[in-house]
Formats: sequence, C-alpha cells, structure tokens
Amino acid sequence: MNNARHRFASFARHAVAGLLLGSVLGAALMLTGCATGGAAGAANPVPRAARSELRERWGIEVTSLHLSAHGRMVDFRYRVLNPDKAALLGDRNVKATLTDLATGAVLRVPSFPKTGSMRQTAAKMEAGRIYFMLFANTGMPVKSGSRVTVTIGAFKAEGLTVQ
Repeated sequence: MNNARHRFASFARHAVAGLLLGSVLGAALMLTGCATGGAAGAANPVPRAARSELRERWGIEVTSLHLSAHGRMVDFRYRVLNPDKAALLGDRNVKATLTDLATGAVLRVPSFPKTGSMRQTAAKMEAGRIYFMLFANTGMPVKSGSRVTVTIGAFKAEGLTVQ
C-alpha cells in the first residue's frame, strides 16, 4: 500500500509540474506573438522608395523579413497583389538567393529529399495570399538589422532590413 501512495504522489507532482510548465509556455506565446504573423507595429523591412516599385512592377508587397529557427533561417514573406506580375516569384525553376550587403554572404533556399524546397511555389499565384521563402543562414552571417537583397531571376528587392 505504501508503494502505491508513493507512485500516486510522484504522479501528482509530475502532473502539477507539467501544468505549470504548460501555463508558463502558453503565456509566453501569447505575450510574444506568433513568428509568422509579425509583431504588431514592426517596422517595414522595405525602404519607402522601393515599396511602390515592388507593387507596380512585381505585383507584391513584402510583409515580413525576419530571423527564424534561432537565427538559422531567414524568413521572407510577401503578399501577392497582382498574380500576373508576381508569376516569376512562384516559378519553382527560378532559384532564389538572399545576399547580405555588408558581408557579401549569399543564402539559398534549402531543398530536402523528403520535404522538398523550403519555398512556396505555385503554377498560378493568388491575389491576397501571402507566400514564403526560408533561406538557410548557415554560419549565421545575417543578423537582425542586416541589410539584404532578395533576388529571384530578374526580380530584385534591394536594401531590405532583417527584423
């Protein structure tokens, strides 16, 4: 009987500890927000002068550019405004790179045998939809505050700031 009480007490301690840990993690997530949504009031990563060119020439609006996966990835997200103009960005045959302007480091979108490319592609882009690309930040040359250029074929977004 004493052994059963000991097991129950041990189970109860672990259950309480798990509930506390879950509550703390849940509260931390609510306070910090989701990485994919961007922080409320975060600065726009695109220089003011380049915003209209991206809208008019390429039919997109950059929604975020930030570090992810503990700094090991750079997450580039954009909203399609004009699917015809933005078609190049969704073409899986056109390679994407991100270049750090200070160091010259060139980051690429990784591709894995089982999961494929860490880039969203589409035969037909959809207006209003947000698409993403993850660039491997191997060696972590790109930091928060770095100025970068994203290149996808003829598309070039220069002087973007990593959040």
